[in-house]
Amino acid sequence: MSGNILVVDDERSMCEMVEADLRLRGFTVRWFTSAAEAFAALKEEAFDVVLTDVKMPGASGLQLCEQIAANRPDIPVVVMTGFGSLETAVAAIRAGAYDFVTKPIEMDLLAMLLERAVKHRRLQQQVKMLSDAVDHAASFGELIGESRPMQRLYDQLTRIADSDASVLITGESGTGKELVARSLHKQSRRRQQPFVAVNCSALPEALLESELFGHAKGAFTDARAERKGLFLQAQGGTLLLDELGEMPIAMQVKLLRALEENKVRPVGGDKELPFDVRVLAATNRDLEAAIEEKRFRDDLYYRIDVIQLELPPLRSRGTDILLLARKFVETYAQRAGKSVQGVSEQAGGKLLAYSWPGNVRELRNVIERAVALTRYEKIAVEDLPDKICDFRSSQVFIGGDDPSELVPMEAVEQRYVLHVLQAAGGNKTIAARILGFDRKTLYRKLKQYGVED
Repeated sequence: MSGNILVVDDERSMCEMVEADLRLRGFTVRWFTSAAEAFAALKEEAFDVVLTDVKMPGASGLQLCEQIAANRPDIPVVVMTGFGSLETAVAAIRAGAYDFVTKPIEMDLLAMLLERAVKHRRLQQQVKMLSDAVDHAASFGELIGESRPMQRLYDQLTRIADSDASVLITGESGTGKELVARSLHKQSRRRQQPFVAVNCSALPEALLESELFGHAKGAFTDARAERKGLFLQAQGGTLLLDELGEMPIAMQVKLLRALEENKVRPVGGDKELPFDVRVLAATNRDLEAAIEEKRFRDDLYYRIDVIQLELPPLRSRGTDILLLARKFVETYAQRAGKSVQGVSEQAGGKLLAYSWPGNVRELRNVIERAVALTRYEKIAVEDLPDKICDFRSSQVFIGGDDPSELVPMEAVEQRYVLHVLQAAGGNKTIAARILGFDRKTLYRKLKQYGVED
């Protein structure tokens, strides 16, 4: 890792020796023989790390360290001390030094320490940049994110906000499908009217029909009064049919009829009632695969799927993870009455490396837990669950130079197909599209691999 290093030592020969060695290792180096000159240079030029001797005429290395800690705390300082001078090393850390190295200097050790310090500063810069960007982040309604997938989503939402066309919102569990639906409603011309949501998987078929269409008095036991269904409760506004893929087939027929005619017949009623509602639907199921398996009606699918929004999984949104984490920290710290002010750079690195199978919902829960547990002003690595701290990214390994490590082409294909399917959250339609297969070919290959479901 390259970096711009500022070296400070009153011995010119020492500066020249360090410069020559570090330049061979890819670092950029400037050196000065006094703390005053070095501190002046910090105001004019961007440095990643300061490497300073302790004992120098005029201001000492410890004084320089205190100056930098007070004025440029973003720049790590590494202090060079005499061998065995533990007291000086402790004083340096107290003065704000990032680390120390003893003389005579082992250059391999110094280079490793400087690389770590450069990495520390750049990660710190990234976390600070993203933290500062939270209030100014690109957004749509309550959605936050600046990644390319989210920019594409904002563009789609902006274009369809005032349309009355049905929208199918797809994506893995926890990606924020209901939040997208609410944001779409709030940006539409129907924003002054109700937004109503129903989870189609949470109710049995008979109760779901009554919930959606309403019922007449005496239609069934306990129906002591007439009740408006959700279609009529959402009149003039937006109705979200969440978990649409879980709706029973018989209920799908009744829903399709209502959507085609813009009328509902309450359970036990003798007349149909018109409604004016924009219908949004959400699912984490692969509806095209469900159609092939006779679990979902194709005519309802085509009626709902006028516009489809595919929400990106959190693992594909890059540094949006830190933007969201910062926002959740603010929310839960305020609720808990704690003065937690963000995420440390080390914890931020762990959050960025994790794969987030539970997506934004999992991140929110992790941050809520961390805010409750932390004893510091920023979320630390120790506040995160073990599964995040110990996470190791999985990669598709093709093989090395050792012939014994190489595998047949069939094995390479199998590993890649399964990797793509996992990255697609198990959605066979998306995986087939990425792989360039039709779904039947993908099904055949998965059956061959023994991974039919």
